[in-house]
Amino acid sequence: MVRKIIHIDMDAFYASVEQRDNPELKGKPVAVGSPGTRGVLTTASYEARRYGVKSAMPSKVAARLCPDLIFVRPRFDAYKKVSDEIREIFHQYTDLVEPLSLDEAFLDVSENKINIPSATIIAKEIKQKIKEKTHLTASAGISMNKFLAKIASDMQKPDGLFLIPPEKAVEFVEKLPVEKFFGIGKVTARKMHELGIKTGYDLKQLSKRELTRRFGKVGSYYFQIARAEDNREVNPNRIRKSLGAENTFTKDLIDMQEVRNELENILEILHIRLKKSNTKGKTLTIKVKYSDFQQITRSKTVDGWIQDKSHIRSLYEELLDQVEIRNGIRLLGITLSHLNHEEHENKEDGSGSQLILDL
Repeated sequence: MVRKIIHIDMDAFYASVEQRDNPELKGKPVAVGSPGTRGVLTTASYEARRYGVKSAMPSKVAARLCPDLIFVRPRFDAYKKVSDEIREIFHQYTDLVEPLSLDEAFLDVSENKINIPSATIIAKEIKQKIKEKTHLTASAGISMNKFLAKIASDMQKPDGLFLIPPEKAVEFVEKLPVEKFFGIGKVTARKMHELGIKTGYDLKQLSKRELTRRFGKVGSYYFQIARAEDNREVNPNRIRKSLGAENTFTKDLIDMQEVRNELENILEILHIRLKKSNTKGKTLTIKVKYSDFQQITRSKTVDGWIQDKSHIRSLYEELLDQVEIRNGIRLLGITLSHLNHEEHENKEDGSGSQLILDL
């Protein structure tokens, strides 16, 4: 049976909630985040995005791009309340709901509670109910697997609805620029362009072995998605085993102060994600990938919970004593594991999966 998967993604969620709750912000460029020198944005309104402002951008860069930008500090309790209202709507149609964050989720409606055979009709109804309940807009992508549904939801934002039918999936992916692929970031896309890989069709010409040789383990994933294949099920019981943030640099870091500066930026993003998900952990890991693609990790486990920025900073500073610059660093990451959610949920079903979050 061909599955019917919907990906729902709220439009500029945090900024939209702020504009809804404060009418003075409507129609204005809004950024949710701290305006400080070390601040990082969680999201930006579409009025701000016209200036190039986007999530995970340093606040000082955003302010330079948009001098009239209005900074609003995040209110995660408010966002969580709205997110709960949206998820109640999802569960009117199916219990196979896999939240990815407060503002997006996958739904498997192959068999649904109201026996509607059309996933497109269900997606339209969900969008309408979200608008009526929350006065916010959502974009929906519909297709036969999670990879395609995720891409589809981004095709006509904001307030979009896009269907990739099974019979057109392969053709769609072949024509899609690689930078539009979910799971291929800017740095990887740039490397693919240097290799002459610009579309899904170009990517499809490389064997799994060649892709693995050039891109590591993730090469096998690229092999699958170039063929519009994704067998992952929508998992309502996915357990988060780690939470982190990482960044790949266009220019290698060759100085330890540069490393500290970049880790501080990554820490800002990680801290936002920890607050958003009410997560804390006991093991902190820093990941370092060198210019020759060799990778090391250094970890420290503590007795108590790790959650606040000062604690994370002190731990990664301690771990940096075990790190050399060598021939330049191209990627840095910070991850928390042994999470409070994992401890609780593993008691219930004993299974787990890792959540990968990149800048």
